[in-house]
Amino acid sequence: MSNKHASDCQAHFTSDGNLNASNLNDKNGYQLDGQNQPFVIKLATAADLPAIVEIYNQSITTKASTADLHSVTVADRQPWFDEHYQHPTRPIYVLKNQEDDVMAWGSFSDVKSRSAYDISSEISIYVGQQFHRRRLGSLLLTWMMQEAPSLGIQNILALIFGHNQPSIALFNKFGFEPWGRLPSVCDMQGFYADIVILGKRL
Repeated sequence: MSNKHASDCQAHFTSDGNLNASNLNDKNGYQLDGQNQPFVIKLATAADLPAIVEIYNQSITTKASTADLHSVTVADRQPWFDEHYQHPTRPIYVLKNQEDDVMAWGSFSDVKSRSAYDISSEISIYVGQQFHRRRLGSLLLTWMMQEAPSLGIQNILALIFGHNQPSIALFNKFGFEPWGRLPSVCDMQGFYADIVILGKRL
């Protein structure tokens, strides 16, 4: 996957929790310094896939973030990764700490395969359970919203379970609005879940 569409920035939290960024024009990814711990956001590589899968499997057990009901393997997710890797306008990003641990990841995916939908993309963000409550979801969402126009994305859609209030609150905070609701469309083996569609036009 080419890096040509990825901006290189440095950012710091301000006293009110906002994020300031300035261009660096280097190739180190998105440099963050949150709570005295540096983070980097960059394009995912094949070496990151096991950690991406591990974080994804954590979300399966909670039944709050994905409609998959059973754990997946790296081999299961390899075609998904390859598809994104070969599609520069639908990247996968990883957020890492200075130990090179993947703390969170996010992706842009096609809403539909038909070309008229290319201006719109579904966003997904997953944070490792051990790294919750560190604003990583906000950091990654901020970065991805900044990157979206350079990828030709004019509309970002988030498909979220109706019972996942923390994720709904996160996207609401960034100006996403309700674009639809699909009632009881997922059988979570114990309860039926609604899908809330939140959207933002950039």
